[in-house]
Amino acid sequence: MVVEIEGQKIHFKVSGHGRDLVLLHGWGADLSLMNPIHKHFESCFHTFSVDLPGFGLSDPPPRQWGVSDYAAVVNGFLLSQGMERPILMGHSFGGKVSICLAAQQVPIHKLILVDSSGIVPKRDARYYIKVYSFKTARQIMQLPGLRQIFRRRLEELKNHSGSEDYRNARGVMRETLVKVINEDLTPMLALIKVPTLLMWGADDTATPVSDGRLMEQLIPDAGLVVLDNAGHYSYLDRLSDFLHITTQFLEEDMEIKDA
Repeated sequence: MVVEIEGQKIHFKVSGHGRDLVLLHGWGADLSLMNPIHKHFESCFHTFSVDLPGFGLSDPPPRQWGVSDYAAVVNGFLLSQGMERPILMGHSFGGKVSICLAAQQVPIHKLILVDSSGIVPKRDARYYIKVYSFKTARQIMQLPGLRQIFRRRLEELKNHSGSEDYRNARGVMRETLVKVINEDLTPMLALIKVPTLLMWGADDTATPVSDGRLMEQLIPDAGLVVLDNAGHYSYLDRLSDFLHITTQFLEEDMEIKDA
């Protein structure tokens, strides 16, 4: 299904009945990666999986976006579907968008953050050397007479210096990634007023467990569950355990639309 929100075509799927549950995928993915969760909960929740702008079948952002831009579109989507206090479940970047929504006091019932981004990692000296080396090279390559010669080399340098997500992104999505990855939502965590479940893979290297522990400290009503032998996609690595724990957290809400 497709709905237009603020000029953006947003693709989603919906099934089931009960209280509204919205699933938001991570960066570089699409709603299909949430299928195991969607399939499990559609029997007891009105379950939505959404392609975030720039992913799956949804339109890309018209310009470089930040997390708040994504949150505004998701909030528009919630309103377009007539949702009242839905449950939000976000993985990685989808969790970062969910944090922004909850901190802005968008009416939601509960929050589940799965290996969520939102805390900017501490950088070591090697990171800053690489970043500033790239910026210096970029400035040199932009000098008159050198731009055309070094255009290909500049792109190679970008790809060599960046993460896998950066290398895979193009155009406005690469610009957007650079912006959102550097947005630290730590100050927002204390503003979240709803019950929050934090699910983490013990072996997550993209958003380490230390991020989850800090979120547990800063979100007033939060609990952290760490899954052993699971990485950044903990919900796929330990699907059975993940579904058991999240079902327990949501048990009192099953098949209750207006509670």
